Amino acid sequence: MSISIEYLWQDRKRHFGLPLSFTRYAMSEDRLFLSTGLFSIRDDVVLLYRVRDIDTRRSLFQRIFGVGTIIVMSTDKTSPNLVLKNVKDPVMVRELIHNQVEEMKMKRRIRYGETALINDQEDDEA
Repeated sequence: MSISIEYLWQDRKRHFGLPLSFTRYAMSEDRLFLSTGLFSIRDDVVLLYRVRDIDTRRSLFQRIFGVGTIIVMSTDKTSPNLVLKNVKDPVMVRELIHNQVEEMKMKRRIRYGETALINDQEDDEA
């Protein structure tokens, strides 16, 4: 049985601007994925609501090929820093990740805020 995930963004680590790599990046509505390897694959996942900061770095060499590095800092214990190297159009991707992080944090606040409100109302009625 295979579960299908709808991705908002996908890319591969690039060399000389070309996606010739076994490192894959993807973002769904609520998670950021990093998958590396050919025979032995390692998958790292960060829940977007846990992201604390996003940093973008572009060396001269990276700028020549239109790529950059995005560092995602999170409160995740297994992947506190998720590094997306040589991503095409890193500023646009950083903004896409930022917007999705804010959306997930807002949804989480609303969901838990409503739960707390419902629990408070039940306590008042008891």
